[in-house]
Amino acid sequence: MIARRAFIGGTAALLAWPAYAQRLTPADQKIDPRPAVPGSPAARAAAAMPRYVPEQSVSGAIRLWGHGNRKLPWMHYLTDQWGADFTRFHPGASLEYDLYGTSSGIPALYNGLGDIAILGEEILPDAAKAFERVKGYAPTGIQLMTGCMDVRNFDYAQMVFVHRDNPITRLSLTDLDAILGTEHRRGTRNVRSWGELGLTGGWAKRAIVPYSWAIDDSFGFYLRNAVLMGSHRWNSALREYAHIIYPDGRIYDHGQQILDALAKDPVGIAVSNIRYAGPMVKALPLAVMSAGPFVAASDTTLIDQSYPLARTLPAVIDRPPDGRIDPKVREFLRYILSREGQQAVNRDGRYLPLSPAMAEQQRRIIA
Repeated sequence: MIARRAFIGGTAALLAWPAYAQRLTPADQKIDPRPAVPGSPAARAAAAMPRYVPEQSVSGAIRLWGHGNRKLPWMHYLTDQWGADFTRFHPGASLEYDLYGTSSGIPALYNGLGDIAILGEEILPDAAKAFERVKGYAPTGIQLMTGCMDVRNFDYAQMVFVHRDNPITRLSLTDLDAILGTEHRRGTRNVRSWGELGLTGGWAKRAIVPYSWAIDDSFGFYLRNAVLMGSHRWNSALREYAHIIYPDGRIYDHGQQILDALAKDPVGIAVSNIRYAGPMVKALPLAVMSAGPFVAASDTTLIDQSYPLARTLPAVIDRPPDGRIDPKVREFLRYILSREGQQAVNRDGRYLPLSPAMAEQQRRIIA
């Protein structure tokens, strides 16, 4: 049985958490735009893309569903910019937003309520299967932007941490599969002690204690696919964490709980994000294979996808087998994948742009 260390609710648990759980409040979710700095990796990536040139004039409402929040304007800063700029090229077009959350996006497509589903995570298999059952063919996904480095609610980078006293300096996804899983589709075996990763002396026989998100969370789903290659068989010693929400609305974030626990455990290993890191933990460079190259998470390595756990954010559209795309939908996606569309991502500053090469790949999908 996997040990679940923290769950939403529970008076006794709430009283046990330290005062710094108050760091995250509902106000933290109302993050104002923080534009990319001129000359930054994000600015350079967008500037290297071709400008948007309409292929045809379009008009009418383009209905966006999906990633967002009914009460908080997470995505409206960005979608407002896209809408205002797109109508410079197409004065007869407009955007309609129903951004209630990722889970609403794909159902809106197959029910005929939306034209584009913007997702806040990768396309979930169950949602894709539901679309296919209704429509008789699979949905089409197009990557729009890159997950951020450290902004909450904007798909920040999943990173691997150890205690600062741990001498290990890097890990591969093969190593992580060996630590976190039991099925090992990467061709490895169980690794349960630090000696099995090459540490010697007093570390050799010390058991590895893994910490991570709850495996039924969307973060856990991503980790399962990216590291365990879709396997559901986790290390039974994994300590899972979920948000704790206080009655007054304060939140003790799962990522903070994970690294707070790791800070007290020299033999632990944790998946979290740098926004929660303190002086007692360190992030490790990662590689896909044991031979490397080993890459640290940064804006540059997320945009160019060299960091092994880099994420991109998709839009999903209804594209029938004959390949037809509603002209206004196609033009809007072409706009987003242009210099102007990606510079709007930079002005918002919470997501990162795609790389020029990735944007070109996506433009070919809708060509």
